[in-house]
Formats: sequence, structure tokens, C-alpha cells
Amino acid sequence: MLDLDKPQIINLFEFDTTVHRILNAYIASAQGNVQTGDVVHLAFSDENGDCHVKSGYIKDTASYVIKIASGFYDNPAKGLPSSNGMMLAFSATTGETLAILRDEGWLTDMRTAIGGAIATRVLARADATEVLIIGAGIQARLQAICLAQLMPDRAFNFHIWARNASAAQVLKTDLNATGHNAITVSDLNVAIGQADIIMTTTNSTKPLFADGLVRKGCHVTAIGADCPGKQELPTKLVATASLRVCDMASQSLNHGEFQTACRSDASLQVTELGHILSGKQIGRTSGQDITIVDLTGIAAQDIAITQAIIDAASCSKTQ
Repeated sequence: MLDLDKPQIINLFEFDTTVHRILNAYIASAQGNVQTGDVVHLAFSDENGDCHVKSGYIKDTASYVIKIASGFYDNPAKGLPSSNGMMLAFSATTGETLAILRDEGWLTDMRTAIGGAIATRVLARADATEVLIIGAGIQARLQAICLAQLMPDRAFNFHIWARNASAAQVLKTDLNATGHNAITVSDLNVAIGQADIIMTTTNSTKPLFADGLVRKGCHVTAIGADCPGKQELPTKLVATASLRVCDMASQSLNHGEFQTACRSDASLQVTELGHILSGKQIGRTSGQDITIVDLTGIAAQDIAITQAIIDAASCSKTQ
């Protein structure tokens, strides 16, 4: 049985392989080839935290996975990371424990960022370069890094706005130090109107900006809303978007970014990302479309990234 800590996991991680596996996991999910249980959600309102337990199995893969991931959003002020957790993998043939990946939330953070990058690549305009990132935490940083790594031929300019202005400055400095072009912005409304791509990465429970600010042709990747009560985007923006895409409709409409619009309109139409990635359904049809993707995080991603680490560990043993 594998028992790996965070540094060992990071050492085994390979970006391109993981992107490929997560992309295929989205397709498998949309095609109905993933078994997944209901998400367990624990809220710790007094501590500004929450915990998710997700589980699932992708047909014809070696293992099924149970993932525990928490977010305690005041932790950075205490000198602690906001994310934590682990992945548990079991044989889909015998039920034996195959791996305990003590990733401290790193795999969840990375698979979330890769998912955002994949969705943004397939839905944003081909000439989109001006990226507004709302938020300045772990996920904001990883969204920028993964998007740039997935699309190395695109010269992205990252504009950062956060409710904590000092955190935005730290993120800007970090991204610039790692070879990215990043600036902070003070006026969120102006920045929204100038953005080709907007990525929201907060734990907000109300819209971060007013309706009517997003310009035609913009793509929005909404990451933060992953449990009941969370919301980052104006409801009218969601309701009137040219295309609404999600990772899993049942999660998105129940406790993702689209939950509020769905309560107002039970017939709200959404398309699962896997269908666009497979070519079954079309994505953006015009340079004027406003497209929104709501990523709640699905077990298929956890299975894909966990299996990638297990396979990499097996390969390293045979070398």
C-alpha cells in the first residue's frame, strides 16, 4: 500500500499527464461512466470553514476514491494554509486499500485549477488575453499558473482584485516573480468591463459585482460556489448568458454557482463540460457570446488525479 505525504506527491505530479486524465474524467462523467455518491458537506460557520467528502469510481479504472477536503478561510491570518485533506484509494477489484495520499489539500487545489484552465481554454475567445482574477488565495494563484501552463502560446495579462488588497499585492508579486505578467486593480467595476476572461475564486455568499458590467465576448470561470448559499456572480448575468456550462448539472443546479438562478427558473438550461470536450455539444459560437462555466468540483477529477499519482509511484518503483 502506498502512503505518501505532500512533498512526495508533489514530486510525482506531472502536469500534462494530469490534464489529459482530468479532461477524460469530465468526458466520462458527462457520458454516465462515473459512479459518484452524494457530496457530504460540513459547515463550521463560527470558524469560517467547511469540509467536503466526495467519492466515486470511473468505469474501467483500477481504483475508487474517497476524498476529504476542507477549507478554513481565516487560516492565512493564523499563518496556516486554508486548504487541507487527503485522498484514499481502494481497489475496484478487491476493495483493498491501495493508497493514502496525505496531500493536505494540494491535489484538490491542483485538480480544481486544472479544471478551470481546461474549461477556460475551450470556452474563451481565441484572442482572449486580459484575465481578471477575483480573489487572492491559493486557488487564485493556481488558476493563473495552470492557465498559463496549459496555454503557453497565449500572452496572458493577469489583473488581480481581492477584498483583501494586501493579499492581492502579495499574489501579484508572487506571479511576477514566477514569470507571469500580473498587476493589481483597485476599481473592480472598471476591470470587469475590460476583461476577456474573469475567474472568480472566493467563498462569497453574495454577488461580487453588479449585473451589466461584463462585456460581450467575455468568458467567466466561476470556482468558488461549491455548497448551498455560496454565490459569486449576479443572478441576472447567469440567467442571460449565451451559454451556461457546468462540471455536473446535479451539483451545479443544487449547490453551485447556478443554484440561485435555478431557484428563479427551474427550467434553466446548462451543458456539462464533458459534452463540449468530447464534441457532442458545441461551446462558444460567436465572439460576442458571454459564456459562464460553473465548476463545483467532481469526484471524477479526484479519481483522475489520484490514479495519476498512484501510476507515477508505480513507475518510479520499476525504474
